[in-house]
Amino acid sequence: MDNALGKKILILITAIAVVIGLYFLSRHRVLSPANKVRNIAQRPVAPEFSLPELTGQTFDLSAYRGKVVLLDFWATWCDPCREEIPHFVELQDKYRDQGLQIVGISMDDGPEPVRDFYQRFHMNYPVAMGNAKIGELYGGVLGLPIAFLIDRDGRIEAKHIGATDRSVFEREIQALLQSQRKSQ
Repeated sequence: MDNALGKKILILITAIAVVIGLYFLSRHRVLSPANKVRNIAQRPVAPEFSLPELTGQTFDLSAYRGKVVLLDFWATWCDPCREEIPHFVELQDKYRDQGLQIVGISMDDGPEPVRDFYQRFHMNYPVAMGNAKIGELYGGVLGLPIAFLIDRDGRIEAKHIGATDRSVFEREIQALLQSQRKSQ
């Protein structure tokens, strides 16, 4: 084997191993209470945006200030997303009256499959059509699902990359719903 070709193959294998390692690390990375940033100045404010909803109305994140928001980037073709959405429907039913608002940002290419999916899964929360720009605002959406938990003051409390167990979301939602509104 040519020495230059061997080096290229080794570099390629190393790069693939690093990507796979990062994928599995990020997939299981959840901000535990010990790892969360508690200093309010260090928790970023969730970027504001307006997007078209499936209903034709405009979704404005700012309209939900004062609520705990679970912002879920997903797509109809994403198997882990399909597994999480029934849990989000249950959480929305359970905690809506306490101030939870789940919001879906579909990263599908168009609204047609999303409308069918919305009805089939009995989604009970707003779904807006996302785009690359909104993904960039939230640090780049390179894989799905990605969920952000936003506190009542509009600050990002947690970020979950990949499928996350319902109990993790529920624990964090309960903690944020029980905390009193912080003054800014």
